[in-house]
Amino acid sequence: MSEPKLNYLPCVDSGAGHRMAFWEWGPADADHVVVCVHGLSRQGRDFDVLAQSLVAKGGGAVRVICPDVVGRGKSDWLTDPLGYQIPTYAADMFTLLEHLKLATRVLDWVGTSMGGLIGMAVCGQAQFPLPVPVRRLVLNDVGPVIQWDSIVRIGQYLGRVVQFDSLQQAADAMWAVSTTFGPHTPAQWLELSRYMVKSVQGMERAVTLHYDPAIAVPFGAMTQEAAMQGEAVLWQLYDSIASQTLLLRGAQSDLLSPQTARMMAGRGPRARLVEFDGVGHAPTLIAVDQVATVTDFLLA
Repeated sequence: MSEPKLNYLPCVDSGAGHRMAFWEWGPADADHVVVCVHGLSRQGRDFDVLAQSLVAKGGGAVRVICPDVVGRGKSDWLTDPLGYQIPTYAADMFTLLEHLKLATRVLDWVGTSMGGLIGMAVCGQAQFPLPVPVRRLVLNDVGPVIQWDSIVRIGQYLGRVVQFDSLQQAADAMWAVSTTFGPHTPAQWLELSRYMVKSVQGMERAVTLHYDPAIAVPFGAMTQEAAMQGEAVLWQLYDSIASQTLLLRGAQSDLLSPQTARMMAGRGPRARLVEFDGVGHAPTLIAVDQVATVTDFLLA
């Protein structure tokens, strides 16, 4: 299967509601569902390589669902930018899981950075039982403690409205702020960049970034004190997770510290920690060793 199916799902918010797009790989009747959720400024096509590997190795029994979190990719933009926060995203995912429940017997979750925080919110709230419990959870370079220096770094480029003359120019610009993702061939990076842009109306080749610049509004309003206060809530969510958990970390990550990773391995679901050398924040899950680590965990 070389291309996924694009679907839309209505979700509620403080306004008139919005549509969340999600990409579907594999047989629609497969009862093992893997939900893959991307990072802060990314989108669901980030998981193309992993999804195709899971479908191929799953022998026709795995279906992979990759949502574009609201404000990104093919999903609608919110009228209220303050809605671009984890509670809104988690509510959308509960709606998605309810939509998928009839065909799902085994449910797994892969979350990169923000997608991991959403996964913690989904899996760590027993008062909101899931239609199908998450059996295995992959947290990709994220935990309850987010290093402040990383927040500052991301805030320097998030939300800027930039126009590019071509896909290649956009890819080069994104690489300048994404070298922490680790080594990629030019072809790999161009493919990852392809879905990070959209055409500028009325201009033949010009492109701009795919997401609503307003996702930076609540992010930019965060203070170091507020981030520290939020850690207690995130640890409570993490400690409540019952899913078997795999924690991935880029060995040079500036977002997930070695100390936090070790704490996650020793409490709550006691995540199994795997580190990737030569990578910072965050592993893109297209390198052979990264794909094999996640695939083996989910299909074991």
